[in-house]
Amino acid sequence: RELTKLQSTYIEALPKQVDSNNRVHTSFSQTIAQTGRLSSNNPNLQNIPVRTEIGRQIRRAFVAPRGRVLVSADYTQIELRVAAALSKDQGMIDTFNKGIDLHQQTAAELYNVPLDEVTKEQRYAAKTINFGVLYGQTPHGLSVATGMTREEAADFIERYFEIRKTLKQYIEGVKEFARKNGYTETLLGRRRPCPEINSSNFQIRSAAERIAVNVPIQGTATGDIMKMAMVALVPKLPQNAKLLLQIHDELIVESDQSSAKAVAELMKSTMEGIYDLGVPISVDTSIGQNWGEL
Repeated sequence: RELTKLQSTYIEALPKQVDSNNRVHTSFSQTIAQTGRLSSNNPNLQNIPVRTEIGRQIRRAFVAPRGRVLVSADYTQIELRVAAALSKDQGMIDTFNKGIDLHQQTAAELYNVPLDEVTKEQRYAAKTINFGVLYGQTPHGLSVATGMTREEAADFIERYFEIRKTLKQYIEGVKEFARKNGYTETLLGRRRPCPEINSSNFQIRSAAERIAVNVPIQGTATGDIMKMAMVALVPKLPQNAKLLLQIHDELIVESDQSSAKAVAELMKSTMEGIYDLGVPISVDTSIGQNWGEL
């Protein structure tokens, strides 16, 4: 099934969409995604596979012209940093301020082991719950993602919220705000109506609760902060560099090889300094001849 999807969606479809300059062009929409982030369609270049090795091979087909390279800059754990800032959870804020890996720190606290003894499996479970709880992950969802039993997953989530009490209070507060006001909003005031949060139907109500929590975090990160960074970056780019693509928490610029390092540094400094969250914002950069190398 995976191979059929890659074949039909990318390998057969993308070459037909290339123009006379050997370029493929997407369309970006500002009003489709509920969080306010840009969405891409026809073709959707935000959806080119990255999780599997065979999927990543598709990315290697996107090549910079001769003498040019692609420069990538992506926010690291931006949604969790926004969650820390919005919730004012001191444990999360301290972890980011010290430059410690949040997933490793969470695993150490949940499994009650020293930071340097956290295993790969423990970090993965902590990472799954760190992201999952922000978007209403249930014990069933966590058990499917990690291989835990449902009981273990329920206990894991309970222990997580004992450690992150302030985050739990923030999440419940956001839901209550949405119930009273009929909308949820980002840190910078982008509103998303969610009247369904008062529905008598459990499934509809639960979905609206997830939206109410998701929008302030994801909307602040990939809607507000990312768009502000793009607006600030473009006028600063040298004439031989051009912003090509925005994928959630990542920007890709095409640049002359000679100025690629300077462009990467410019992207990093602009994106990291665009807004004072009260939590450090961190950006990773990379340079490659093709998208697969980034």
